[in-house]
Amino acid sequence: MGVNTTGGVSFDTDEETELILDSIDEFIEREVEPIVEDLGDTYTNPRKGHHENGRWTDELLEAREEIRRKSAEAGFYAMNLPEDAGGDGISPVTWYRAKKHLATHGGGLERYVLAGPEGPKPLLLQAEGDQREKYLEPTVRGEKSTAFGQTEPGVGSDSPNMETTAEKDGDEWIINGRKQWITNAPYADFVQLFARTTPQEEVGRYGGITCFIVERDEYEIGSYNNAVGAEGSQAEIILDGVRVPEDRVLGEVDEAFYAAMEFLSLGRLELGAEAVGYSEYLLSEAGEYVTEREAFGRSIGNFQQVSAKLAEGRAKTYAADAAGLKLAWKMAQDERTIMDSSVLKWFATNVLWEVADAAVQVNGANGLAEESPYMDLVHQARILRIVEGTDEIQLNTIAKSMGITD
Repeated sequence: MGVNTTGGVSFDTDEETELILDSIDEFIEREVEPIVEDLGDTYTNPRKGHHENGRWTDELLEAREEIRRKSAEAGFYAMNLPEDAGGDGISPVTWYRAKKHLATHGGGLERYVLAGPEGPKPLLLQAEGDQREKYLEPTVRGEKSTAFGQTEPGVGSDSPNMETTAEKDGDEWIINGRKQWITNAPYADFVQLFARTTPQEEVGRYGGITCFIVERDEYEIGSYNNAVGAEGSQAEIILDGVRVPEDRVLGEVDEAFYAAMEFLSLGRLELGAEAVGYSEYLLSEAGEYVTEREAFGRSIGNFQQVSAKLAEGRAKTYAADAAGLKLAWKMAQDERTIMDSSVLKWFATNVLWEVADAAVQVNGANGLAEESPYMDLVHQARILRIVEGTDEIQLNTIAKSMGITD
């Protein structure tokens, strides 16, 4: 998507982006597929890929880390970050297309080809001095992974009311609190952890929150939050009198929530891209099945109740993709995108939910099989409607942008 010579917006994929997408396909075939093949049942059977508490096996962890490192070496992993941070500075439009394209391969280990919650995000670009060398740069290279420690039990979407606190003691901060549903927490080398450093009554609802870099050996992992479809990926973080030096403040004291809000649209762009890509993958798989499967003397795709489900899914996925491209384009123009990102996040994830359900339905009993790709993506679809802001949060944001609510 770009600007054409007449001054309008073109939805064509430019040559550079096409080369990137083709190269990602080649990388997956050359580097990822052999790793998946070597894992065998450890990868395909969820009972063999996790320990009793939900934690990933060492084999799966090593595979994930190997893919991440190799992708970084090939220049894909964090290519959306600025060049001075080790990325390629590609546009939000190209990043959207790459994220979507990757998802069309399904929801497997391919997802680690491009940085996700475990990788470097723009918030980490605030790193200064030794922070860049110790945390930012190795994360961009895929040598370290991180986590975003914001969600708390009993707080959920109301993040400013977090109960985790950090108090200054000389040249250190003492952190106490608990975080929950933190993606990659069990495996991260460090967490970007949010804590209240000044009471709300003194600085307002969104002020008074600071982000700290907390290393893996400084916090305790509590229970694994084994959500269906994300077993072993999320866990509770417990901080009991954790002391971190002052030089591990990421960004400005009391300003972390405002800084995080600046990058909200990127997270929703990425999730929207994944949702559209997964929808396209499911429609392709289900379309192939209904044209080959026969009943009553003809392919089941010829029955209106079957074809209508997939046709409706195709139409809605098309619309979701258009919303994603528009959001990415507006981000590239540095325009305000709060409402656009909520529209994409809500619409694309709900479309995926509908498409995944339709794919299971048209496959009948085969769609319910544990080894089929459909149920895995039903679970992913349900997860995506909650993370990065629930459906309700997105609709509330849209309503505010319309002037309907306060």
